[in-house]
Amino acid sequence: MKKLLCWVAGLSGFLALFMLFISGPLYRFEILGLGNAFLLMRWAAYVGVAAIVLVLLALIILRPSSNKHRVVLGLSLILGFVSFYMPYNQLQTARSVPAIHDITTDTVNPPEFVDVAPLRADAPNPVEYSGPDVARQQLDAYPDLQTMRFTEEPANVFAAALAVVENSGWDLVAAEANDGRIEATVTTTWFGFKDDVVIRIQSDGGETLLDMRSKSRLGGSDVGANAARIRDFRDELAQRLR
Repeated sequence: MKKLLCWVAGLSGFLALFMLFISGPLYRFEILGLGNAFLLMRWAAYVGVAAIVLVLLALIILRPSSNKHRVVLGLSLILGFVSFYMPYNQLQTARSVPAIHDITTDTVNPPEFVDVAPLRADAPNPVEYSGPDVARQQLDAYPDLQTMRFTEEPANVFAAALAVVENSGWDLVAAEANDGRIEATVTTTWFGFKDDVVIRIQSDGGETLLDMRSKSRLGGSDVGANAARIRDFRDELAQRLR
């Protein structure tokens, strides 16, 4: 019985991490639907908790003297914690942000998707802006996301913005310098979710204004991903234009 406990405890953390790891690729390659992939993540968290309990019991009851056994149990404990913490942290993040997926620096006149629009034809989330209710939730949650203002010429801002997009590894869809418009698609690494980005650059007297919009193709909540993307873009662009 003690030997069985040791084996189960030693393997449980590895099993939990494996379940967590494959949940994204199984959805990405259309083996599982999104609901089942998320269910697999949830079960990975449950198995992770069970691994923590089993490892602690094994260490207390068995007091293994073998270094190999202690290392395996220690790894299982760490992997069990990781398998629990990652879905838990994602859930807490989702609860801390509004359930929206269309974020823009200009909620009154958001940049419009042009070349990206046909790519979203079958997307559950339509290409049109989500409206006043979403704008209100965004302004409450992300008040720092405002139109970016620069003293540089529009051509210089466009070139710097395009360099940031290319450096980010996004799939460039359009770069229309005459229109001051850049469009791109971002594919997440794990689940392969696709979000679309449009950047609008225009002159306003002595300033150059840049507005950006990032919208998910799927899901009611982006778990803060689109806002984070705009912030990252803003910070890198500011560095390039110094």
